[in-house]
This record gives sequence, structure tokens and C-alpha cells, in this order.
Amino acid sequence: MSELSTVSSEVTETAAPVERRLQAVLLDMDGTLIESEHLWGEAEAELVAELGGEWTGADHEANVGNAAEPVGRYIIELTGADHLTPRQVADLLYDRFRAKLEGGAELRPGAKELVTMLAGAGVPAVLVTSTERSLIETAIGGIGLESFVDSVAGDEVDANKPHPDPYLRAARRLGVDPARCVAVEDSAVGVTSAADAGCVTVAIPNHVEIQPREGVVFRESLVGIDLEWLESLVSGA
Repeated sequence: MSELSTVSSEVTETAAPVERRLQAVLLDMDGTLIESEHLWGEAEAELVAELGGEWTGADHEANVGNAAEPVGRYIIELTGADHLTPRQVADLLYDRFRAKLEGGAELRPGAKELVTMLAGAGVPAVLVTSTERSLIETAIGGIGLESFVDSVAGDEVDANKPHPDPYLRAARRLGVDPARCVAVEDSAVGVTSAADAGCVTVAIPNHVEIQPREGVVFRESLVGIDLEWLESLVSGA
């Protein structure tokens, strides 16, 4: 082989792109990116009181991360409000929650910095939430829905969290492998959904306890999460 051929071969090898193992970061919204669980709790307590019942902290914890209709069924069983359907209760909850969001939802520490960092690094960030589409843009206004390449809402899936469908749908729409995605969640319901979908899952417990599980990494907050750490989580995928 001539000297020219050798140089040419080395240049081609050096210039070959290295595929990033981290293909996307999939982010829950309520309790993970925004501090909204207390607003849900207030809406639930007000509605239950109106229906003649009492909403306790234990009731709220039992429903953290659930979609509105399952919470509606729970409230009907709790209060005996059989004249309402779960959908009607869900709509009443959403009306109250929407009113509370008018003042804006407080962001969780490190949330905006994380989404901004991902955008700057060219890593797709997708919002995966049990909240229905009609509320997402208002709820995530402190970050901006435009900061995400896609979003999956609770009323756009066949089965909501804790089923894996929301995360599988997010990965499928991006055309990526769930095992090479990092999902970030704050509730047991969300962690089950993400982990069962095959995502590397980061749990940041907020209002409820999350049991240890293989493939789930625990952190105290979103603060300090960087690209190097996220990529290290999928290095063996």
C-alpha cells in the first residue's frame, strides 16, 4: 500500500461518526418537572368534600401518578357518588386543577436546566405524562412545550401509567430503542410504567415512597444531572 493510500485510510476511519448510545430522555411532568402534586391534592380534597367525603393524605398518596379517570373511580368508591361516572369526576378534577394552574406551576429544582441542557446537546427530550392534552401546555408553561421534541398525553394512549404503553409509544414515535432511553419519574406508578417499557429509569421520589427495583436508579433531585451521567446509564444497553 502506498503512503497516500495509508493516509487516506486513516482519515476515513477518524472521520466516521460515533453513534450516541443515549437516544432520548423521556420525562414525566407532574411532580417531576413541575411542583403540581399539591395542586392535584387540593383539587381532589375540594371535590371529595363537595361530594360529602373526606380526602386524606393516604388517599392522595394512593393516587399519585394515576390518570384522572382511575382517580375518579377511587373518588366514587370513597364517597358513594354513584350518580357520577369516572369521566365526569375526572372532568370536575380537571376544572379545579386548571383554575389552580392559572397562577403558574412552580418548576422542580433543576428541571429547566435539564431540559435546556438536553436541547443544547441535541438529545431528544419527550414529555410523557398521565395528564390529558388539554392541560399540558398550561402546566408546563414554565419550561415551554416547545422545548420538547414530542409529548405523549394521558388521553392519547390505550392504557395509561402504570402500564408501559406511554413510554413505548414515546419511543416508537421517535424510532428509538427504549433500552437506550432514560426515563425520569417521581412516583411508583410512573417508575413501573417506564421500567416495564424497558427504559433505564431514574426515580426521584417526591411525595411517595418508591421501592427499589432492578434497573432503577435513585436520585434526590434533578439538580446536577449532566449528559455524561445520563450516557453512563445506557452504556451497557
